[in-house]
Amino acid sequence: MKKKNRKIKIVLCANTSWYIYNFRKNTIIALIDHGCDVIVVAPYDDYVEDLIKLGARHFSFYLNGRSINLFKELFSLINLVFIYIYLRPHAVMNFTPKMNIYGTFASSIVRSKAINNISGLGAAFTKKSLFSDFIIMLYKASQLFATKVFFQNMHDKKLFINNKILTEDRCDLIPGSGVDLNLFYSKPSSDDGVVRFLIVCRMLYEKGILSFVEASDFLRKKYGKKVEFQALGFLDDTNNAAVSHKVMNEWVSKGLISYLGATKDVRPYLANSDCVVLPSIYPEGVPRSLLEAAAMGKPIVTTNTAGCSFTVDDGENGFLCHPGSTKDLINKLEKIINLGHEGRTQMGNKSRVKAENEFSEQIVIDKYIQSLGLIK
Repeated sequence: MKKKNRKIKIVLCANTSWYIYNFRKNTIIALIDHGCDVIVVAPYDDYVEDLIKLGARHFSFYLNGRSINLFKELFSLINLVFIYIYLRPHAVMNFTPKMNIYGTFASSIVRSKAINNISGLGAAFTKKSLFSDFIIMLYKASQLFATKVFFQNMHDKKLFINNKILTEDRCDLIPGSGVDLNLFYSKPSSDDGVVRFLIVCRMLYEKGILSFVEASDFLRKKYGKKVEFQALGFLDDTNNAAVSHKVMNEWVSKGLISYLGATKDVRPYLANSDCVVLPSIYPEGVPRSLLEAAAMGKPIVTTNTAGCSFTVDDGENGFLCHPGSTKDLINKLEKIINLGHEGRTQMGNKSRVKAENEFSEQIVIDKYIQSLGLIK
């Protein structure tokens, strides 16, 4: 009696279902097109139904993204182990820092492939402390079981190799999460005499939002209504590292910034902008907002930190500034102003070409498909 052909089970695991839907939607579609049974393992949120509509299944587990409580973290790990014992997946694709560790440990119990994505290392690898030593130890222990680890910039890859966490043969580079070049298409802004600077991010201080507001204060005094500063992204009153509603309202009332709220579709806001700015002061993977800005043909001003600098050829499709330096940020934004509309459009065209050559989401999807053994 012949055995029925069984679909290959692929798990995508992250700290939120929101992340999987917003950053890995087309990966899910590609895996389903390859005949895979795609299962998202992530805490339940408003995006679960959207994932199911794509054709994926969903398993929820407990996770507190900010917790460092040992018992809560151990509970999350055990929860994952039981899910994987039940599912017996062929491979687990892990995203976000905790899942790169916990998901790899859990998948090793059932001998599933672990394909990890290092999207940025943050303070754990830049500030020496007992906590950072502990995180590095966890990475060393967990990544022993990883089949392939993708990095979004060379800096992070070298850190892992130099810290003897991974060997070169199990590492690879990808352009962040990539960008859908059909969904994000080139759209020059209107030439109405106003230069609009837009920051798109979670409103965290480490993203450089304070420098953005200080630059606004200086440049609005100099150029008046010829410049506008806009912010698009989530506010979080529960996070001390985030801008509160109260602070944002104060900035808005002073005319320093226009707060656009949060949205599921950033394209109209990107299209309306003349330059996208991200003065991040900490190491990132490759910020999705900058990939999308490049795809829509926008000049970019960001910092010369790992990940952010990957999106800009300095002086060609934007400018790089020093992290934490409001003075240097002002200098680079003033260069954007002085380019004029035609100069900004030409710079934006170079962003689009760079996106087409280097940032296509298809590059990322093809590497994932290959690492899973679905194509040779």
